[in-house]
Amino acid sequence: MNKHTIPESESRFFLAPISVEKRGEGDAKNPSVIEGTAALFNKRTKIGGWFYEEILPGAFDDVLSDDVRCLLNHNPNHILGRTASGTLEIWVDDAGLKYRYTTPNRSYALDLEDAIIAGDVSESSFQFKVKEVIWIEQDDDLDIRQIKKFDKLYDVAPVTFPAYQDTSVAKRSFDLQKENQNSIKTRKTVREAQLIINNNKFKHEEV
Repeated sequence: MNKHTIPESESRFFLAPISVEKRGEGDAKNPSVIEGTAALFNKRTKIGGWFYEEILPGAFDDVLSDDVRCLLNHNPNHILGRTASGTLEIWVDDAGLKYRYTTPNRSYALDLEDAIIAGDVSESSFQFKVKEVIWIEQDDDLDIRQIKKFDKLYDVAPVTFPAYQDTSVAKRSFDLQKENQNSIKTRKTVREAQLIINNNKFKHEEV
């Protein structure tokens, strides 16, 4: 687990453009605005070799009013903005979850802006907790987990390395789903066997 991961949370990374809008070249009174996409709807991604995952449109509807931070690499010591203070905006469009903040006058934020302009940082991530999922079982491929609703949105983050580093919670979700599937299959097999026994007994009594 990453040392900055919130317990029982998950994080996902997406390769999507991060833009820098210069308000005034070299003017400290007009800092730049950074805008990125933290999540994409309907983009199928393989999680840990266990299953595919998709985020459904509307999944963020219940968490857009959460007190969300924007953190560099999910590091709480490198805060870039916060919705509660009005220094961070988050919203959804047809593509996914968007975020925007004005570069604060902090050394790491200024360095990040330079790295984004240079193309050294081009991915974003978000940290979350799931509320409702839909599982689609596939016989010839990995199962699909569709996230229908998020329970909590903790932060959005420009990140250096796009990697699915925090998958322990996702793995537990997958294992639980498999246990449920196996339990359903077992009960179905027992019912089918009982039906066969009952039919054979009925035929025997008829004879």
